[in-house]
Amino acid sequence: MELTWVVESLTPLAILDILLVALLFFGVSFFIRGTQAVALIRGLAVVLAGVVVVSNVFQLLALRWLLGNIITVLAIAVPVIFQPELRRALERLGRAGLLINRSGAPDSLRSRIIEDVCAASERLSERRHGALIVLERNSGLDEYIRTGILLNADVSPQLFLTIFWPKTELHDGAVIIDRNGKIASAGSVLPLSSSRNLPNPKLGTRHRAGLGMSEVSDAICVIVSEETGRISIANGGRMIMRLDSKRLRTILKAFYGPETQPSVSLRERFRRQWKIIIDRMRGS
Repeated sequence: MELTWVVESLTPLAILDILLVALLFFGVSFFIRGTQAVALIRGLAVVLAGVVVVSNVFQLLALRWLLGNIITVLAIAVPVIFQPELRRALERLGRAGLLINRSGAPDSLRSRIIEDVCAASERLSERRHGALIVLERNSGLDEYIRTGILLNADVSPQLFLTIFWPKTELHDGAVIIDRNGKIASAGSVLPLSSSRNLPNPKLGTRHRAGLGMSEVSDAICVIVSEETGRISIANGGRMIMRLDSKRLRTILKAFYGPETQPSVSLRERFRRQWKIIIDRMRGS
């Protein structure tokens, strides 16, 4: 009888309503996929489902009343608990709406920047001079550029080596290369990573800042460790460590080299770039 009532209630408008709700849940799951929010939401869902079953079986009226009013509490708690994930999701949503890449740097300039960054990183690694270089892409980094010393200088390995010399005033901050291929600032302050799943719990502030920048934007961050001289790269909230100049060049060409076709979706573009990196590393 109830099944007949459900079938009779499925009007075209009701079906559209169900599809929109399903699409909304799918979109939310897509943006939080691969983040620590997934485990927290899964645990919360299991607890709520268990409480609902217990309250219905034993007719616990107070518990059922609490469940009926908990949505208001969750509406306040969820944005607080998942603030980093929500910020990244909105950032990704905004980037997904872009039909073209806003970067003004031509491919030839990008290729030269990649070579200069790799050359500087290799020499900084040999000298064990810490460095943090940020390559701007679609996400605007003006708020972080303003925290440093404005330069608007051409990219060159010599300038990187000078900035990150341990006795200079700017060596502790980040160098940001804007989308026009200029060194926009040096000594910039970046947000530290909020992730609890770091690739190495002993990572210093420089690595946490590079990872944090990659979490709140689509920028590429190249990090040279002051303690070990090892080169790392952060992108999309992920970090690849222990790179040599050859592998660094491979990754930068995949993420910062000639642009993918604008018609390719953001997710597909990201998947292809990581596939290129993995294939080239296996072949090296």
